[in-house]
Amino acid sequence: MSKRIKSFPWLAVLAALVVGAAAGLAVYRSKSQAQAVAAAASATAATTNLATMEVAHALMVTVDLDFGPKLPSIADALKEIERRSEPEDGRGRTFAVLDAYGEPTADGKKLHISMHVSSEKPGKGALIFKRTGEVLWQSKIVRSTTKTNTFTGKDLLILIDNGQGKVVTVDGSNNPATILDAKIKEIGIPVRDFWPDGTEKEMTFIYSACGCPVKVMTRRVGDRTERTSDTPVMFPDDPAAVALISKLMAWN
Repeated sequence: MSKRIKSFPWLAVLAALVVGAAAGLAVYRSKSQAQAVAAAASATAATTNLATMEVAHALMVTVDLDFGPKLPSIADALKEIERRSEPEDGRGRTFAVLDAYGEPTADGKKLHISMHVSSEKPGKGALIFKRTGEVLWQSKIVRSTTKTNTFTGKDLLILIDNGQGKVVTVDGSNNPATILDAKIKEIGIPVRDFWPDGTEKEMTFIYSACGCPVKVMTRRVGDRTERTSDTPVMFPDDPAAVALISKLMAWN
């Protein structure tokens, strides 16, 4: 995005606010230990030649991970991936995972997972598979030469598909209890009048330094809404934002 959208009053709270048989498991653990040794050696070699990424940019990290005989959900898989930040100023984090999705590989033995990574501040960042120590991604993050915005953790933009290939903006300036009580900024009518009961719409949530969209399919069901799919997993590194979104959407 070329510029940030100011946060709505309802978002002030954001500033305050994760088998097989025994023999099979033993074999897997032995394999994991060997992978960890190899990954550690690879990580050491790679540290001296890190790729560079600017602040307020994004990339997709896609990998096939071996979890053994039972594959986890995407949400649970994310808990097995360490986010390692080394901020230049020694405070906070350097990046965040915005969303993730995936499925088992064709042979059913691994989990194919894609993670949308957004850089937030100068320093270093890495994604590490905890079970093996494998470095899934790592980068040196530098100041942007083209973007001046910084992520404050207070900005959220919600858009709704208008059914004609475009989106409209949810106006939360009246601190609505739910998304249906908010208004559509462009036409000034309540969302409940814009969104017919029983219909499905694509929702777009923007909450990142890069201004990248996270899209989910949602159906209105009376006075609430419900997601029609568990993926993508939204903002796994920002639980306060997820809690607020879930409350507004009446997903809980």
